[in-house]
Amino acid sequence: MPEERARCPHPSSRSVSSGAGRLRGAEDAAQHASRSLARVIDHHTEGVSAVSRSDDGGCRVSVDVLEVARIPDTTSLLATYEVELDSQGHLLEYQRVRQYRRGSADI
Repeated sequence: MPEERARCPHPSSRSVSSGAGRLRGAEDAAQHASRSLARVIDHHTEGVSAVSRSDDGGCRVSVDVLEVARIPDTTSLLATYEVELDSQGHLLEYQRVRQYRRGSADI
């Protein structure tokens, strides 16, 4: 399955020359979203599966979260959350959009 890559705010597309206080790209957005979500929902984040630019200059990030750890690990319960960040990387909103077992495959 091809991996989709999306760009988030790029420093050259911003009017602020220093970029201080702004998201510096998809990696920066992914880190901000993952950290902010983990603090709010108090679950361990597993990774980021998508980053896209929002119409307002912020980012929409899909963060994968471990919700229930089980043994064996393939039966652990995970979830994907859609996280909305503003252009400075502040959490605006989040929503769980999918819940699944680690061992299940998307078809």
